[in-house]
Amino acid sequence: MAFQLSPGVNVSEIDLTTIVPAVGTTEGAYVGRFQWGPINEITTIGNEIELVSTFGKPDANTYLDFFTAANFLAYARNLKLVRAANTSIANNATSGSQNILIKNNDDYVTNYLDLSANGLSGMFAARYAGELGNSLKVSIYANTINTITTAWNAATWSYAPEFDGPPSTSTYATNVNGKNDEMHVIVIDEDGAFSGRANTILEKFSFLSKASDAKNDDGSSNYYVNAINDRSQYIYILNKALDANGDVDTLTWGSAAANVTFTQNSASYTSSLSGGQTGAVSDANRITAYDLFSNADEVDISLVMTGAANSSVVQHVIDNIALSRKDCVAFLSPAFSDVVNQSGLEANNAIDYRNSSIARSTSYAVMDSSWKYQFDKYNNVYRWVPCNGDVAGLCVRTDFERDPWYSPAGFNRGQLKNVVKLSYNPDKADRDELYKNGINPIVTFRGEGTVLFGDKTLQAKPSAFDRINVRRLFIVLEKAIARAAKYSLFEFNDAFTRAQFVALVEPFLRDVQGRRGIFDFRVVCDETNNTPEVIDRNEFVGDIYIKPARSINFIQLNFIAVRTGVAFDEIVGRF
Repeated sequence: MAFQLSPGVNVSEIDLTTIVPAVGTTEGAYVGRFQWGPINEITTIGNEIELVSTFGKPDANTYLDFFTAANFLAYARNLKLVRAANTSIANNATSGSQNILIKNNDDYVTNYLDLSANGLSGMFAARYAGELGNSLKVSIYANTINTITTAWNAATWSYAPEFDGPPSTSTYATNVNGKNDEMHVIVIDEDGAFSGRANTILEKFSFLSKASDAKNDDGSSNYYVNAINDRSQYIYILNKALDANGDVDTLTWGSAAANVTFTQNSASYTSSLSGGQTGAVSDANRITAYDLFSNADEVDISLVMTGAANSSVVQHVIDNIALSRKDCVAFLSPAFSDVVNQSGLEANNAIDYRNSSIARSTSYAVMDSSWKYQFDKYNNVYRWVPCNGDVAGLCVRTDFERDPWYSPAGFNRGQLKNVVKLSYNPDKADRDELYKNGINPIVTFRGEGTVLFGDKTLQAKPSAFDRINVRRLFIVLEKAIARAAKYSLFEFNDAFTRAQFVALVEPFLRDVQGRRGIFDFRVVCDETNNTPEVIDRNEFVGDIYIKPARSINFIQLNFIAVRTGVAFDEIVGRF
């Protein structure tokens, strides 16, 4: 506190209530190719319905990525998803003649929102890049009509029956002596690519205003550019209305409403969008998208799936996401060609993929053994899909049912969903070989379903960290305690601060111990490890010793036959 120069009372408040916070353990992360959605932008998805709404239904090019994400969401409710794309090929469908790529909303605001400066032809663009946007048709009606002599019906505008009445002058414009500012906009699924039925109405925007300052009664903007760009799921505004020659139809649109009569030569304007394309997605495109997850300070993730990505992408995710952040685990599966229709070579191929193609020893990665065959309800076909989305999902289910330090494997928590059959069902000999190489078998047991039957990480060195539950336990402890410890920065390294740190950490560890995460622990933070040399370097040391709980991987049952007259107390413990 400041020194007082004259008598008085100074009140200060010191907060010593800091606790070790809870940390997220269920956040998935994935990068994939999709038909629709923002490019190179992290989007949080909570369920499969949101997945379809945001990134489109699966097709022959996108089903691997779609179902990896959907399979994770079958167990979880929080997936950070990024759409990867080849930005040199991908285009948005537009009503003009130019090829443009609007990657996401930030890209639109930066490069296309200023209608007078972007120099583009065409009034509309599909919200996202891809062929799906070519199914869109947009129509506007911008002129007032004489309702006394002219009926408001399909003869006036083919979509007039969809609206309550013709556009006229809004209350806002009337109040400032503006006129004729209202317009209607409708978005149509012309080819049925979105809805499954041609000419389905997707969106309607009634009584929007051409005035840049127009407001609704609730204070929100009613300017057609703002309203559509903020509320539409399908289109952006690129330009003012154009006539049949492609010329701007009016210069008054976008003016403030006061004393302006908004005019146009044509009453309506309709355009089918075209030119949208996606193109193939390369390994480099995927790596660029995965790099959005690299900064732990910007995005919180726990489980990173690699889907059917090539080994170079998987290696990048392990090295530059999981091992760089050290607060998440990467999940991978063998390649399709290694385990599907391989006639008894599946286990050997999976082991070779792990040791040669991936060639990593780390506790921050988990590999399973199989692909699964599942039904694609969107296309009425069956698909082969890698299982790493499911294995990551089993970790989430374990968190919900127990805690992150429980094993996600076995008959209690390791049941996979939506499995018609596995690419192969490893027998005991195959399971032994897979497990020795850090690959977790996925097995279908008769009458028991399909089960994750291993909980190893890819760490080759024998230690506690070669198990999923131990790695995830330490991620939780390190992440939570580190967040709490940052509030000791710039305090004094003295007995008070050290005692405060110990008092902060020990209750948290006792709670974890009570929830069966650890057997025992000790926190050392005193003059023995904070020596004068450490203090003089402006450092602070806390040593936290943990005895992690271990999952049961092997059960030995001994059945001992004895004579009738033998007393059990005499022989128990001898065998």
